[in-house]
Amino acid sequence: MKKILFAALTIVFAMSLFSFIASEKKAWDIPAKYKAMKIQKKGDKTSIALGKTLYTKYCKSCHGSGKGDGPKASSLKTKMDNFTTPAFKALPDGSKYYMSFVGRNEMPNFEKRIVDEEERWAIINYINTL
Repeated sequence: MKKILFAALTIVFAMSLFSFIASEKKAWDIPAKYKAMKIQKKGDKTSIALGKTLYTKYCKSCHGSGKGDGPKASSLKTKMDNFTTPAFKALPDGSKYYMSFVGRNEMPNFEKRIVDEEERWAIINYINTL
């Protein structure tokens, strides 16, 4: 009986460990073309206001205040980036663009939902203010 209990606990522990490792955040593989992209219109008041409106519509339910604290965040397997950290703020704008609109895994692709380049960059401008 002890052997069966030990084996069962070992299996549960191994599955928990695998689940934890599988859910760990993996680095984004961002193509060079996106890394080289430059923001088209720096964050003036109009662009930031537009970005905030679009962020509220498309992003806030998961990303919340920019810390990954939106109402849907807890239901996701993937840990989201915190937009307010110095590490995230240091990312090139083109990398933020790729992450925001091309996406991966649970981060959906928004290329067909947000087609206007000015609107896309407005969201990046807003994210940069968080």
